[in-house]
Amino acid sequence: MKYMLLICGRPDATETPETPSIESWLDYVEGKRLHGSRMRPITDATTVRSREGEVLVSDGPFAETTEHVGGYDLIEVDNLDEAIDIASRHPVAHFGSIEIRPLWEG
Repeated sequence: MKYMLLICGRPDATETPETPSIESWLDYVEGKRLHGSRMRPITDATTVRSREGEVLVSDGPFAETTEHVGGYDLIEVDNLDEAIDIASRHPVAHFGSIEIRPLWEG
């Protein structure tokens, strides 16, 4: 099963000495991580909506929140429990959050 891990955090969040390294996490998920990347800051975001035949474009993210999606990882594992284990070990899970979303396949 494929899962998208949405890496969320506050822009001003910082790692602590207890935060695991990204290198150790990448070693742990080797063979299960299909792709991943950091994202540019929300100041570079563009939101698109289509309403009644009109395309509405606005600068910035869709919603005002204190946490923003800062990156993603696409993983392929056997089940949600394994995805939770992988997400819990991600460095950002120690000072931000990881949203896990299953992908539609078929």
